[in-house]
Amino acid sequence: MTLPGWEGLYFQGVGENLRQERFAQEARRYVDNMVVVAPQLNDWGQNSADQAIALVEHFLDMYAIDPERVYIEGYSGGGETLSLVMERKPELFAAALAVSSQWDGDLKALADARVPLYLFTGEQDSYYGSGSFVETAGELRELYGRGGLSKDEADRLVTLDVRDSSWFESRGVSDQHAGGLQAAFEPSVMRWLFSH
Repeated sequence: MTLPGWEGLYFQGVGENLRQERFAQEARRYVDNMVVVAPQLNDWGQNSADQAIALVEHFLDMYAIDPERVYIEGYSGGGETLSLVMERKPELFAAALAVSSQWDGDLKALADARVPLYLFTGEQDSYYGSGSFVETAGELRELYGRGGLSKDEADRLVTLDVRDSSWFESRGVSDQHAGGLQAAFEPSVMRWLFSH
């Protein structure tokens, strides 16, 4: 499941989420027999989180999908929705990738479910900054520590990837927030997601 940012919301036009963000198309390079679910969200709040959960559950009920290989990605506002989905139903997913966003959801359910989480952002993201993801990674590792996991075990479950300006500049991108879309073309990020 790929959850879009502003350019992919429902009022932008049918399919704009797929034209503006390439996560769905690039994912198929890593898993060739994948069903991609790419809703155009109504908002970045609980309404869209509930709809995303219902959509995943519908696909699991109706199609021959391996429940151990369901993944979620969210860019920008879609990452906010992803965080709310992971607050309510983390057990639906094998791994989660949040890109250029902030974490709005409660982390306890995610920590209890031990779903691997990858947080990708620019050091100077022009919309969210990198602070929310840095704090989220720290809080989640702390929860894992309190739950009895070692630092190595927690590090395997939480990946914080904060890219500096040189990474964006090497891709011809001046705005680090919009440049987060380049994560779709980063093999190390995409391989991480589908390795779980």
